[in-house]
Amino acid sequence: MVTCFLLRRDPDGAERVLILRRSPRVGTYRGSWAGVSGYLEARNPMAQAYRELREEVGLGRRNVRLLAAGEPLPVEDEPLGVRWLVHPFLFALVPGREPVLDWEHTESRWVAPSQLGRFKTVPALREALARVYPAEGDRPP
Repeated sequence: MVTCFLLRRDPDGAERVLILRRSPRVGTYRGSWAGVSGYLEARNPMAQAYRELREEVGLGRRNVRLLAAGEPLPVEDEPLGVRWLVHPFLFALVPGREPVLDWEHTESRWVAPSQLGRFKTVPALREALARVYPAEGDRPP
């Protein structure tokens, strides 16, 4: 799997990440919040990340800037009997551009990274974000 987090700054300088509510029409985690994500269909996680951004939120390479590619995260989902290997990425959204959702999502929100725990998310979303977006005390000034 790849999971892409989009980051932007509000006018007051606060950083926000984009989360998306999964549609009832997708195969797994319906109604849960997630990043831009998809199955790894090729051997190159980076290429898959750009493909998912284009397909799910209508953003091409010119609309985003790669900030970080994190270590893959193994995620066990015992109720589903599935083990995922999540390749997390963090992209900055180019100013003046907004994501446009496809059928896989019904809603989007820009939230402070620290607020992610307030949402019902796909498994290990906070952990995936932590691989590419360090906690406030761990970020350079």
